[in-house]
Amino acid sequence: MALELTSLRDLAAQGFDDIIDVRSPAEHAEDHLPGAINLPVMDNAERARVGTIYKQVSPFMARKIGAAIVARNAARHLEGPLADKPGGWRPLVYCWRGGQRSGSFATILSQIGWRVELVRGGYKAWRGLVVQALYDRPFPAPVIVLDGNTGSAKTELLNLLPEHGVQVIDLEGLAGHRGSLFGAMGVQPSQKLFEMRLAMAMSALDPARPVVVEAESAKVGECRLPPGLWRAMCAAPRIEIAAPLAARAAYLTRAYADLTADPDQLLARIESLRHFHSAETIETWMQAARAGDFATLAQGLMAAHYDPRYNRHRARIGAPATVLPAPGLAPGDLAGLARDLAREIASR
Repeated sequence: MALELTSLRDLAAQGFDDIIDVRSPAEHAEDHLPGAINLPVMDNAERARVGTIYKQVSPFMARKIGAAIVARNAARHLEGPLADKPGGWRPLVYCWRGGQRSGSFATILSQIGWRVELVRGGYKAWRGLVVQALYDRPFPAPVIVLDGNTGSAKTELLNLLPEHGVQVIDLEGLAGHRGSLFGAMGVQPSQKLFEMRLAMAMSALDPARPVVVEAESAKVGECRLPPGLWRAMCAAPRIEIAAPLAARAAYLTRAYADLTADPDQLLARIESLRHFHSAETIETWMQAARAGDFATLAQGLMAAHYDPRYNRHRARIGAPATVLPAPGLAPGDLAGLARDLAREIASR
């Protein structure tokens, strides 16, 4: 039986016990249905081999060799991750187009007695729904942009707002990046995986209420924002957190403790700014980093590098902002600041 998905919300509404992606690990890593586990019926090398045989030898030979590979891998999955599944287990299985790979695996599972279903059109059909949501339709809710210079605790405040009934989308969390040269948080998701996460967050929005997003450029790290969202952000009202430079420097020292704990990485990031600033400025920052004087380093970076760029970006957009003063950004200050921010949002 094939399930036809017509909305991004359909998947959760069906209540499957597991969603199984039988594509290769490389395909799964690039993007997959939300919550899907990868039980490949062909690994990366096996898929490439069968594809070569299909083109260079014959489709018949490729199907025969492919069937043997699928059977071996299916047995491995049945004896491994699926060994403890009960008789009433209900999985959803998909591959690239809902064809031979998922169909073969589903046939084996259904013969055991499990209530297996396929995704009609496979991953390609799901990806089409994501593209429609992001590129073919307007952004589904009014947007408010949370602005403020680097170190204003915007991301932390954003994630405190749901406690006050405010809906938010954390773009940096979805992109796995803090939105600056110093903001990498490991390997970012692929563009397609980022878009899936964003589309799912958008599908959960109440269109009658505003959604708050953090001020970003058109890219968060290497992940590009869809044009519809970017246009909505550029036109949106802004609330700017205004905090003193010293308070922002102290906040950054706490928030970027992972980076300051890795001196070599920190120095490499500073080195990458050399074509923007004089050798003397770079050396001053290097000395502060080597000495562990991270507050001084943060102040220097913000005053000379980040704040001027933020100001130029705001001038290009031209959107006025409501300023919310934040005298301090210590942990004890943020709860009250989030409460004030929620009240300002509610008053709009």
